[in-house]
Amino acid sequence: MENTYTANQTIMVETLYQSFCKETFDENGVLDTFEPVYPTNFNFAYDVVDQIAALQPDRRAMVWTNEHGEEKIFTFGQMKYYSDLTAGMLQDHGVQKGDMVMLVLSRHYQFWFCILALHKLGAVAINSTNMLTAKDYLYRFRSADVRYIIATAEGETADHADAACQQYDGIKGKFLVAGSQFDSGKRPGWIDFNNQLCFHQPLNERIPTKAEEPLLLYFTSGTTGNPKMAYHNHTYPIGHIISAKYWHGITGDDLHMTVADTGWAKASWGKIYGQWFVGASIFVYDFTKFIPADLMRMVSQYKVTTFCAPPTIYRFLIKEGMEHYDLSSIRHATTAGEALNPEVFNRFYQHTGVKIMEAFGQSETTALTVNLLGTEPKPGSMGKCSPLYEIDLVDADGNSVPNGEVGELIVRTRHDQMQVGLFCGYYRDRDLTYKAWHDNMYHTGDTARRDEDGFYWYVGRVDDVIKASGYRIGPFEIESVLMEHPAVRECAVTGAADPVRGTVVKATVVLTSGFSPCSTLIQELQEHVKQQTAPYKYPRIVEFVEELPKTFSGKIKRAEIRRQDESRQAQPVATRRGA
Repeated sequence: MENTYTANQTIMVETLYQSFCKETFDENGVLDTFEPVYPTNFNFAYDVVDQIAALQPDRRAMVWTNEHGEEKIFTFGQMKYYSDLTAGMLQDHGVQKGDMVMLVLSRHYQFWFCILALHKLGAVAINSTNMLTAKDYLYRFRSADVRYIIATAEGETADHADAACQQYDGIKGKFLVAGSQFDSGKRPGWIDFNNQLCFHQPLNERIPTKAEEPLLLYFTSGTTGNPKMAYHNHTYPIGHIISAKYWHGITGDDLHMTVADTGWAKASWGKIYGQWFVGASIFVYDFTKFIPADLMRMVSQYKVTTFCAPPTIYRFLIKEGMEHYDLSSIRHATTAGEALNPEVFNRFYQHTGVKIMEAFGQSETTALTVNLLGTEPKPGSMGKCSPLYEIDLVDADGNSVPNGEVGELIVRTRHDQMQVGLFCGYYRDRDLTYKAWHDNMYHTGDTARRDEDGFYWYVGRVDDVIKASGYRIGPFEIESVLMEHPAVRECAVTGAADPVRGTVVKATVVLTSGFSPCSTLIQELQEHVKQQTAPYKYPRIVEFVEELPKTFSGKIKRAEIRRQDESRQAQPVATRRGA
């Protein structure tokens, strides 16, 4: 379906975002300042999506397809209609303002119906991955007092949720969503979502909500301990205008693809808010197993113009052979979620002529540092400070550190003013909130260094920094060097106990096919690091494993590697397998 709207309407929709911010630009046209502006009752679903639907009901909002070849195209007018219909159905089944509602919908198009409907009702959406087990559900149900769950019919999602409900009686309603024609929404004790939509009337009045009221709650994928509950209010989507307009480089004519599952906060960065603020179309490929070749075929077939994925996805695309696919439609590419190795940046640029623009942020924030549209990126740097925030690098005492030194990245705030884009706190945990957010500073727990040009370079989590032989060593720099070696598919660098030196650098390595662990390869990897960076940083211990421990969102759990090292006796590392 082609967009059908007049030039005058285009101006109204593509500049709608300007109603919610004041901007200035430098002499090169790069965003310089960004001041959010919003009414006290701001609600993204009513004030952006419904507004676009009123101006241009036939404007394309989403192109959805799945691995079975099914395809659906939705306009903004249809998004309004189906979100109103979903809101009416949920309201009829008891969902009220303030209720905690868990969404476990993978990449099904019904996710967008549901999240907009929850925004309209004033309920709080808890976007979650379908990889959770019964234990995970039970923890989340109890921690957040979840009242409703809307889940995919694929796989064992409903089985695990039902198992958790045997120990939790707070669920008032369970909705099952058939994401394709091959799934069934029928299951005892569950409401057939697709079928029920036919029997309810759309929501016909605006439910009053305040900008400061809760909108979303994320269970963050921490590398230690139970997930934290970071919650955002209704102003959060405004922070993502920068994400879409000035990082993804999106205009109203673009078809944008962010690979993330809707269960992750990254979906908010690239699959709904900022993209629709500028009236762009979202491309969604709904798959259960990631196959690099299939993803590249989708990009080629649908002519995706702007693309965002974590560095891991880029690595897989490169190893698959990007030269065999037509990716010429991509004019702008971005990445976040983990630090980008310069090797990946350079390889992607060689194949496409497109420079990957990196950004850094958390579930608690929008992009804190970003390579803005119109700037020249430095490969491996996560960019400069976003115009939305005042960030700094500080030492353990909260003092600013000079350029070139490693410090913790913090956001300077004022507690008497709401900060758009920054979370409101950790739900039901004042102590944890204060531990991260005190003295008018939000502590990210991530360390970085800043160069003379104002670019930030990721070092690692505060707990991941290695202190060896009097040096402070960031794991990412060594990992980046190791990733350049053809034998290394994945790696994690940590500190390991040593009876002589106290702590030494250790590399835990997953090999690419065709390579086998041996002492010769260990020496080769060590020499490779010595030649590429300061010799004191080379890994004195190299361990080969089949896979690295990771969080649900794919982040390497370096703390788990350290715990495993501490709990076992030392043995020859060259022959050790499967740590």
